[in-house]
Amino acid sequence: MIKITLPDGSIREFAQGVTPMEVAKNISEGFARNVISASFNGTTIETETPLTTDGNLILYTWNDAEGKKAFWHSTSHVMAQALEELYPGIKLTLGPAIANGFYYDVDFEDQKISEADFKKIEDRVLEISRGKHEFKMRPVSKADALEMYKDNVYKTELISNLEDGTITFCDHSTFTDLCRGGHIPNTGIIKAMKVMSVAGAYWRGDEKNKQLTRVYGTSFPKQKDLTEYLELLEEAKRRDHRKLGKELELFAFSQKVGQGLPLWLPKGAALRERLEQFLKRAQKKAGYEQVVSPHIGQKELYVTSGHYAKYGADSFQPIHTPAEGEEFLLKPMNCPHHCEIYNVRPWSYKDLPKRYAEFGTVYRYEQSGELHGLTRVRGFTQDDAHIFCTPEQLDEEFKKVIDLVLYVFGSLGFENFTAQISLRDQENREKYIGTDENWEKAENAIINAARDKGLNTVVEYGEAAFYGPKLDFMVKDALGRQWQLGTIQVDYNLPERFDLTYKGTDNELHRPVMIHRAPFGSMERFIAILLEHTAGNFPLWLMPEQAIILSLSEKYENYAKKVLELLENHEIRALIDNRNETIGKKIRDAEMQKIPFMLIVGEEEEKNGTISIRRHGQEGKGNITVSIEEFAAIVDEEIKKTLKVFTV
Repeated sequence: MIKITLPDGSIREFAQGVTPMEVAKNISEGFARNVISASFNGTTIETETPLTTDGNLILYTWNDAEGKKAFWHSTSHVMAQALEELYPGIKLTLGPAIANGFYYDVDFEDQKISEADFKKIEDRVLEISRGKHEFKMRPVSKADALEMYKDNVYKTELISNLEDGTITFCDHSTFTDLCRGGHIPNTGIIKAMKVMSVAGAYWRGDEKNKQLTRVYGTSFPKQKDLTEYLELLEEAKRRDHRKLGKELELFAFSQKVGQGLPLWLPKGAALRERLEQFLKRAQKKAGYEQVVSPHIGQKELYVTSGHYAKYGADSFQPIHTPAEGEEFLLKPMNCPHHCEIYNVRPWSYKDLPKRYAEFGTVYRYEQSGELHGLTRVRGFTQDDAHIFCTPEQLDEEFKKVIDLVLYVFGSLGFENFTAQISLRDQENREKYIGTDENWEKAENAIINAARDKGLNTVVEYGEAAFYGPKLDFMVKDALGRQWQLGTIQVDYNLPERFDLTYKGTDNELHRPVMIHRAPFGSMERFIAILLEHTAGNFPLWLMPEQAIILSLSEKYENYAKKVLELLENHEIRALIDNRNETIGKKIRDAEMQKIPFMLIVGEEEEKNGTISIRRHGQEGKGNITVSIEEFAAIVDEEIKKTLKVFTV
């Protein structure tokens, strides 16, 4: 008998050779019908793999990330079979699962594939799937594997780098592929599939190699799921921050300025400024002091911090001055500068914590193919702050930062999030700096603070920064997509590298602990995500223009100007549309600009000193007529509902 430990901690005994599917049926026949993948002692296995030792078993359904991974990887096999049948003589390479689907890289040689071919590929994939063919793994000797793929240079290259005794094939229907495993029980579970696109991809990602065709696809266990996913993609296109940013005149890019270097237009700059002032007010209450550091620093600064070793290859090349041997770098991070600010004078434990905050612009030379609107740029501004505290103050300071992050999220409508505790890789420690002792202290500090604050957490190994563990806030937007926004990091290493000290109660010098934090992360990326989350309908307190005054004719322009003046007295951001256009055209344009309130003025309004209010997105609902003071009260009340008051 062997003992199988399940995720809930329960232990069940089974005869040696029991399969994951048999374990699932032992739990519940209904549950077993939904199981599509499994892992045993951390290794992905098939649902029919015999278990011969004690161990930890996890059973996955479609609702689990690992279940989806197995589902999509399995569909890539079926698509590969369909491609071989439809395009005889092609050479298959690799077909992994990716976020929201899968791809297969194929050498089509002289054959062509286009969007016009997608439907026949999809139809063949579903036809194969209906056969309910089982996915079966089998070991193969290196010699036999090489013989099998003697006409496929890509598979041969892969096999040549594998050890004999570690090579396996996966069979289903009439198709065989070189594969490590991780499949659903049979093809019949695949009920819906769509080819999404084709693109060029170099073999092994090396531009020196031949360019292949990458065929992207996705699949689902129900047609309804695919339909909903495609509708979601269409909505995502409508919400694309690059499209909205252009329509709302927030930002632009210029080839003459350079790729990945955004230009903020007046409305976008005003939006950024409001976000900055919003956070600065909260930071001031929380005891932060504003600092400013230069955009460049001597290379030695980043060598000391470790950033040169980490980002040197991905940074802009050094700036050489007229002085021989003198090199500067565009700063990749603000923290080394803040360490030097701390080092300007000696400190006592009575002076700590010191909280330095800066909206500092940093630079990374991202590859041109990785640039994407505001979410991946080469120059971005971080809402950076660094707290220098005693070890005894660490817990309280970390929790205060959590409160600040929650305040930011609450005021901007991000309510669905998970706190990810990002720790070191459990095996590969080479990419991290510092001692094991300091890492353990830092990791425990984050784990304990997150627990005490009652956060919904997940632990991810290998996601820590090179100098310390992190608490990353993973936010789901209105479309259910997950983004990493705010981050808080504990760092015992940079204080050592920069020889930071304070005098303790024992009159001896001690190392402070450093907390890195950025609730927004980067202003560019945060605004992009906020744009897509809200579809450009920002919270009222943040909108570039909160109201637009539309006069029914030029006769009422003087009254419109009077209304504008009164609104400005109430600190309401408004403008007048005095174009020679119909009121219908003005309303449509205001709707496109997503201005929250349209204030219509005509004869009755001028006579009574009122305005007629139309809300954005409420076509067909009647306007209401109010005084300027009543409208100001409406705006004030709506802002109070969303813009929380930060308390310390």
